[in-house]
Amino acid sequence: MNPEFSERVALELLQEKDLAAVMHIEKCCYSFPWSQGVFADCLRSGYDLLGAWDNSRLLGYAVLRQVLDEIHLLNLCVAPHCRGQGVARILLRSLMQGARENGAVVVSLEVRASNVAARALYRSEGFMDIALRPDYYPDARGREDGHIMECHL
Repeated sequence: MNPEFSERVALELLQEKDLAAVMHIEKCCYSFPWSQGVFADCLRSGYDLLGAWDNSRLLGYAVLRQVLDEIHLLNLCVAPHCRGQGVARILLRSLMQGARENGAVVVSLEVRASNVAARALYRSEGFMDIALRPDYYPDARGREDGHIMECHL
């Protein structure tokens, strides 16, 4: 992680006005991106959308939902040109700290089997594989397995 870069990253809860920037990253990163309507529905339904900013430029975001004492991380995405600089780790650590402060005891997520970098990041932050969801994600060749991971806080 580049310390100089990480010092410039500011974390803020996203609002509807930020969704165009979210969509730009989402469409760059996923073959099957969420729609802007899905993100807007998440906001309206009380999900937290956390953004990592460098001045006025969105670098990445996370979508999470707390239900009782569990946080479910639905989406964590970093702009391609910002990868490898610690943005995902900053977002993940921040949401986990917020989860602890809000009384959560576990954070869970699903991640594509092919997303080796994300799975390594999650493991390095204490997540463990707990199950496999066969054919969970759409893929250019059909479907792809999803790894269910969780971290006890």
